[in-house]
Amino acid sequence: MNRPHASVQHTIGIIGVGEIGKALVEGLRHEGGASPAIFLSPRGTRTAAELSERFEGVQVCADNQEVVDRAEVVILAVRRQDHADALGELKVDDGKTVVSLIAGVSVDALRRNLGTAAPIVRAIPLPAARERRSVTVTTPAHPTVDALFDQLGRSLPVADEEAFNVFSALTGTLTAHYAYLATLTAWATSHGIPAESAERYVRGLFENVGRALNDESRSLDQLAADHETPKGNNERIRTTWFDPGNANALKEALDGLLADLT
Repeated sequence: MNRPHASVQHTIGIIGVGEIGKALVEGLRHEGGASPAIFLSPRGTRTAAELSERFEGVQVCADNQEVVDRAEVVILAVRRQDHADALGELKVDDGKTVVSLIAGVSVDALRRNLGTAAPIVRAIPLPAARERRSVTVTTPAHPTVDALFDQLGRSLPVADEEAFNVFSALTGTLTAHYAYLATLTAWATSHGIPAESAERYVRGLFENVGRALNDESRSLDQLAADHETPKGNNERIRTTWFDPGNANALKEALDGLLADLT
């Protein structure tokens, strides 16, 4: 459930207008929501231009430096492999607030790259920010940044970058979930079910599962138990497919990703 929040009072700049950058703009303008001006980098030109046309007060800048100069809160949403080239020549005034969405790049490394004493906060907003439903992990806690992400759902400040990297690794499981659903759909299709019908059913099945997650009075283990009949169909798939070997393989994959992020 979303917490009450105040409207964002700072101009915002976004460098790197990909899927997450787009979701942030859409969330800030969700259902006609007003916020101060939003300045976008020309990186991701087509998306930036489309957002500028859709929403009042959203402007595309000539270059990344103009984004920094015009915004009070600067959000860095470029890919890790591109960040050195994209940010290396920027001059960031110490009075700005920098929010880094770049996975695997520490605050210290980014500060060296930018050569600034400005506050730097790491964050992991999710695509659900566009509906103001994202739980966004941040570190360190910062009143301006946490208020921004409260407006887009809820901020979740964590103690340090070690904890932050664990959450970052968890985020890496998102597309595996979609691939799991696609595999279920393909299996049904292989047994003669029309692809459209199979996909509609799988989507509906897991949309209902997602709604159950809103009940925070029950742990995830309890939710699993409540949806399972002893010796029933769900128990059979869980115990024969998602066995200890499968669970350990997932944990090892997460450990490898965490090591890379650290």
